Amino acid sequence: MTTTAGHLDRAVARAAVARAVLLGRAAATLAVAGGGLRLHARPAPLLTVLVLVALTTAVALVALARDPRVVAHPLPVLAADAAIVLAALGIGGGDVAFFCCAAGAAALAGVLVGFWGLLPAACYAALGYLVAGHVLASTPDAASLAGFVLAFPIVNVLAAVGAEVATAALAAHVELSVRLVASAQRSAAAAERSRLARELHDSVAKTLRGVSFAALALPTSLRRQPALAEQLAATVSAGATAAVRQAQEVLEGLRLDDPDHEFATTVDRICRRWAERAGVPVRCSVAAGDLPVELRYELAQILHEALENIARHAAARLVTVELGYAAGGVRLRVADDGSGFVVPADWRGCFGLIGMAERAAAIRGTLRVVSAPGAGTAVVADIALAPAGASA
Repeated sequence: MTTTAGHLDRAVARAAVARAVLLGRAAATLAVAGGGLRLHARPAPLLTVLVLVALTTAVALVALARDPRVVAHPLPVLAADAAIVLAALGIGGGDVAFFCCAAGAAALAGVLVGFWGLLPAACYAALGYLVAGHVLASTPDAASLAGFVLAFPIVNVLAAVGAEVATAALAAHVELSVRLVASAQRSAAAAERSRLARELHDSVAKTLRGVSFAALALPTSLRRQPALAEQLAATVSAGATAAVRQAQEVLEGLRLDDPDHEFATTVDRICRRWAERAGVPVRCSVAAGDLPVELRYELAQILHEALENIARHAAARLVTVELGYAAGGVRLRVADDGSGFVVPADWRGCFGLIGMAERAAAIRGTLRVVSAPGAGTAVVADIALAPAGASA
């Protein structure tokens, strides 16, 4: 599977660099040769070459756009490109358009076949020297142009090497990017599995364990203590019902957040649904910004549990929910104007508060509860945001 992915990365890189080479060759040929049209006594051949280059480039780009896998068949592509170079030579003679076409063909060979592209590049260079020799021999006073003209053919080899290096570098970058994305996806999936396992362990698993103990004692009690057996049967039934309810709560909790939308949307939806169900208005204030998935999940659960506690105990007339960012972290505050209570020093018996505190601790945070009889209650979760690049 790794080998297949590596081939795919290289194919993507080859297709991308091939497009750049084709566009670069067309631009260079049109710019350099087009600028010399007025200098030719017979511009028709050169104009024909320019039209040929423009049309073949357009066809090649369309073919690459429709099926980038064309680069997986380099020999037919290189043969067709060689025909274009020879056509440019036959139509325009030893004009600069031929040298531009040959350099582009050498670069394309480097893209498609790697360092094997040096072979066609060397052939183009040899042909270029033959053409350069013919041009110099047929040009009066060509001594001053010799160095310039004879430098053209070696560009073919350099273009092939440069294209291969660029393709390899881009393929390595694509492969690294794919690995980083895959690693992030695996980490997110593992974190989600871990959260789900913790939810099931903290609720459903404990209930089912109690049910299993009662069920194990049931056969013996049926023979010796029928009254106790009846109680155990009731316990098993109640425990099974509780396990089903807890499993439903876990599933509902997993659906509280929708990572495809901003977290502000999630907070607003949770508050709105609770307000409709509880009949208590909620004033919601959420700062712009987004959070990592694991923080969103736990904060949504803390908000949900805090609102449920208000519905069960507070007799509130108004609830205020605030989410803001400060000092490298995020703060969730859920306050009500209800009856309030005396907060135990160790939160003994306050299982909802303990659960919220455990959730906050799981994401590098703390939970504070401020309350007094008749003064309402405020639950404040302060969560530290991990620095960029750090794992949560």
